Amino acid sequence: MVHSIFLALQYLKYRWGKTILLILAISLVLFIPMGLNILTNQGSEKLTRRAMDTPLLIGSLGSQTELVLSTLYFKEPKISSFSYKKVNDLKNTNLAHVIPVHMRYQVRDYRIIGTSSDYFTFRQLKLESGRVMTMLGECVLGATVAKKLNKSVGDFVISSPAGAFDVAGSYPLKMKITGILEPSQTKDDEVVFTDIKTSWVISGLAHGHQDVKVVTNDSLLLSKTNSNAVVSPALLSYTEITADNIDSFHFHGNPESFPVDAMIAIPKDKKSGLMLRGRFETNPSDLQILVPKLIIDNLINTVVSVKNIVILTAIIIGFATTIILILVFALSIQLRQQEIKTLRYIGAEKRRINQILGIEILLTLILGLLLAVILSFSLKYFGLNLIDNFIS
Repeated sequence: MVHSIFLALQYLKYRWGKTILLILAISLVLFIPMGLNILTNQGSEKLTRRAMDTPLLIGSLGSQTELVLSTLYFKEPKISSFSYKKVNDLKNTNLAHVIPVHMRYQVRDYRIIGTSSDYFTFRQLKLESGRVMTMLGECVLGATVAKKLNKSVGDFVISSPAGAFDVAGSYPLKMKITGILEPSQTKDDEVVFTDIKTSWVISGLAHGHQDVKVVTNDSLLLSKTNSNAVVSPALLSYTEITADNIDSFHFHGNPESFPVDAMIAIPKDKKSGLMLRGRFETNPSDLQILVPKLIIDNLINTVVSVKNIVILTAIIIGFATTIILILVFALSIQLRQQEIKTLRYIGAEKRRINQILGIEILLTLILGLLLAVILSFSLKYFGLNLIDNFIS
């Protein structure tokens, strides 16, 4: 047996090109259904866990899936905003604790989530250092953001413009970092949290002005006296909010009309949750109330159905590949008739020759299976990153 294994290994080593191709073909046939099953299970678990932790979600009428993915996983929002008055109206029902969410802007590639400090309690997020935001212009970074941007408490980040042609609306705001969150292994690690009012400042709904009585650039003044000053429209808005200038910031219009993208509703009890859902169902409005877990379950069912079709296709392809492999091995044996005759001439029995050929095939199958297992374990380890990228 040892001699047969030695001869088989020598042949596979000599025909290394053919051996590698056969191993790759076998491993891919086995890996595709295994990999799909791993990704589906990991994705289902990750999506379901966060959805289960979110009792109710409220947003504008439209795609329910977009609303859930945007609010829970901070996907680029493709949903309509609604007025902050809706938040106050829901609070006044005393049926649920309400957390508003605004998510239209970014710091580089990381989304800015305008919300309240209650969000940290709701998601059980803990601070690694610093404190939560308490005034306009302050923010808290998720663990991944802090690491990627190399920022710490006391540093600053600047919001990105909403668009290349957005010259009259939002403008970059320099925000002071007051806290860094501990890693939570969720999408909360990848965002910048700030107060919702700070999001409105970025939107251009609030601004402050320079003290024109002490301004050094006279070109900004149309006229100036000891008690009064008339300024030019060229006067620039502040891009940084500090303790010295915060009193000069004011909002334009009624804050109840300002935009909110979604609301997370945490009912006081099961009865309150049912009553809240009943109000939305019996009183049609421009808002919808969702149970995130139900939406994610529907999404997962769709994914699983697609997965089953793909796995069935992979099995059919695997069956065809197996036939081709059998044909390849058979043709290889036919082409090696001269080699087999030589083995017989030097005294090898037919049983020994069949043993050598069988070991060659078995070793090829084992190596293909081993590679498929390695690929599957690698996918199991890195699969969550692929899922996060897909969601984003």
